[in-house]
Amino acid sequence: MLCTAACIKSIRLLMTIDHNDLSKLDLNLLVALDALLAERSVTRAAARIGIGQPAMSASLARLRRLFDDDLLTRVPDGMRPTPRALALAEPLRATLRQVQALVRRDEAFDPRTVERTFTISLPDSAEMLLGTRLLAYLRAEAPGIRLLLRSFDRSRILEELDTDRIDLAIGLSFEGQLHHKQRLLYRDSYVCLFDARQVGLTPPISLEDYLRFPHILTSLRETAHGVVDDALAKLGLKRTLAVTTPRFLVVPFLVRSAPVITTMHARLAHDFAGALGLTVSPVPVLLDDVAISMVWHASYDDDPAHRWLRQVLVRLAEETPPAAIA
Repeated sequence: MLCTAACIKSIRLLMTIDHNDLSKLDLNLLVALDALLAERSVTRAAARIGIGQPAMSASLARLRRLFDDDLLTRVPDGMRPTPRALALAEPLRATLRQVQALVRRDEAFDPRTVERTFTISLPDSAEMLLGTRLLAYLRAEAPGIRLLLRSFDRSRILEELDTDRIDLAIGLSFEGQLHHKQRLLYRDSYVCLFDARQVGLTPPISLEDYLRFPHILTSLRETAHGVVDDALAKLGLKRTLAVTTPRFLVVPFLVRSAPVITTMHARLAHDFAGALGLTVSPVPVLLDDVAISMVWHASYDDDPAHRWLRQVLVRLAEETPPAAIA
């Protein structure tokens, strides 16, 4: 009964525990409600927790009676939470995670034997720098931990954390709420990357040469504008863009194919330069360093496996040496 009492106390904000009343409550109903609010579909919510659609429909009916509210109403594109349901979503999710932590608290955490899948959202640049190191570490130290790496969509990251679709996100600093916890992994500078044989330049390149060639821009926001354009605008200057792409890993191959220049994070640029015979140069315009952070939901703070994974990521990031600018 301790778990059920904790759930109801968080959701209803009760000052005392009515054990007789709570004994009538099925904790599984709250698990079903969490899945319904995350999926906004009876069919998907049922699949999420491994029950049939009729059983989930019955749970929704019981939940509506319990909370005296429709909770989810039908709309053309699915189901929409009511204001009451939206108010319940965050305390419900936090409470269920506390229950899970309470149940697991006495279990000794051993990374060598734990079986778990972590879903991480990150851009391909971070996947190349950290993902490769993380995979090697996990295979050696925690072979039962599996990674599900997801494409990075900055506009949906916080929602995906709140609905438990992802465990972690890695990328530029995030502006979330108090329950969105964040930690810096590393800082990086910018450098130019080009094929010296095609552009006929040697580092360090001048601003005049920098603007003389067309550029490759990597933008996760699908806009043909980046930090370089902001810096040039302050000087009353503009550059010519040849290609804009959301994929960092294709950029060095584009650079190698034509007389163009790209400006990118230094650690990644030096890896590309060494692998593909490209040249790195300081950027002839002032750019601020970039901060790469990880963000997670606060209710996972005390989860042993989640905390261990965050510590591993911090350690691997610290062990990744900053690139020396040529």
